[in-house]
This record gives sequence, C-alpha cells and structure tokens, in this order.
Amino acid sequence: MCESMDEVSQAVLAKNDGLAASLRAELAGRGVMVVNLLSSPGSGKTELLARVLARAVERRVPVAALTADLATENDALRLARSGAPVKQLLTDGLCHLEARRLRTHVEGWLPDPTALLFVENVGNLVCPAAYDLGETLRIVCMAVTEGEDKPLKYPTAFGSAHLVVLTKTDLAGPAAFDATAFDAHVQRVNPGVEVVRSCARDGEGVDTLLERVLAARDGGPVHRPPLAPHPHGHRHEPAGEDAEGSAGLLAGHRVP
Repeated sequence: MCESMDEVSQAVLAKNDGLAASLRAELAGRGVMVVNLLSSPGSGKTELLARVLARAVERRVPVAALTADLATENDALRLARSGAPVKQLLTDGLCHLEARRLRTHVEGWLPDPTALLFVENVGNLVCPAAYDLGETLRIVCMAVTEGEDKPLKYPTAFGSAHLVVLTKTDLAGPAAFDATAFDAHVQRVNPGVEVVRSCARDGEGVDTLLERVLAARDGGPVHRPPLAPHPHGHRHEPAGEDAEGSAGLLAGHRVP
C-alpha cells in the first residue's frame, strides 16, 4: 500500500525529531546550548544577532554562530565582524534547516569551549517552524514593518517560540504599527510568551535578549509554548482561559 503524503511528512519529521533530540543531548554534554533564530526575510535578525554576538564577546561569553542561506556568504561576513566564530551554511535551495544538516556542519567546527551556539535559520516562517534543530531556545523575530497581524498569519512559528523579538522599533511610527494589537495577537497564539522590543540601530533590546539567553543557559526557567515538542512525543496545548481561542487558531495550521 502506498503511503500518503501526510504519512511521509510525519515520518520525515519524526526522524528529524529523533536526530534533534540526540544532537541536543550531545551538545548539552559538551556544555553547549543552541538558540534557533527564525524570521521572515528582512526582519533585521542578522544585524540584531551581530549586536548580540559583539556584546557576548565583550562579556567574554564563549559564543559562536552558524548562519543559513540559500546562497552567498554575506551574512557570515557581517556576523564575523563581532569577533565570534561564525560559519556559513548554504542549503542548496532548501527553505529550512534540518537537524541532520546542522549536525554535519557543527561536527569538527564548533570551537571549544563554546557555551552558546546561535543558529540563524533561513528567512522563512513556514518550513523552519516544523523542524526541531536540537535547540533549547527558539526565538522568533518580527519587524514592525511586517504588520501587527503576523502572529495570526503564522501561528505555528509564533506558537512554538520560547521568546518573541520585535525588531526595527524605530520604524513603528512611520509604519503605523499597532503595538497593542500585536501584543494581543502574540498572546492569542502563545499565551505567556515574553516579547522583547529591539532596535539594532541604537542597541535597544540587545542586552535584554542576551540576558534572557544567558539565563536559560544557566538553568533558569524557560517559557513553554503551546507547540513546544515534548520528550514523550506529544505537544503541549495552552491551558486556562486562553486555551480555547489559542487552540482553535492553531488547529489546522500545524505543518505536517
């Protein structure tokens, strides 16, 4: 009997989840925590990451970064100016990273000692949201220029985030960005998640973001999003008064 596309997709994701869990355990054994950065193209996450890396280097935090794109090494060159070890990963046309590909690029490259590995995923809020990379933190970035309803349009990405970062806040006025509506939309798909405001141009939010990451590395509490993978194979759903609305919005939007 031929397998359906849904069955094939689930098998691919299940295999990836297994590899991701193994990679997470291996890196944790080396004292490395992975931070997976997701966003649309043009969100400003590369510049923000460059600022965070530079601040980490200043504070003598053992940090490294791996940046993924379909083509060019432009982002790696930009990030390398921070002084942190950086590696470019070219996906050969794929719109997302997978745990297998990440493992291949980390092996034999990741410097010792590294405590934090930032992975800048491909600019895309659809496919990357379905793939666990072995991260401890998944951070979704969004620029004010993208519109306050973005979390409702991409509930899988925002619903799986441990932290949300709003970027380019200096453009909120010209973009007529409705911050109140944005906050409400984020909480609808991911109740309780923190939103960090940032502007790479003037440094707003850089220290806050780094502090949140360092706190997680040091064993501090991490927000549990409704679509966070669970070690036993199921996903946590929102609880309390927001459960019905959030679960209803997320239903039908899970990437197979």
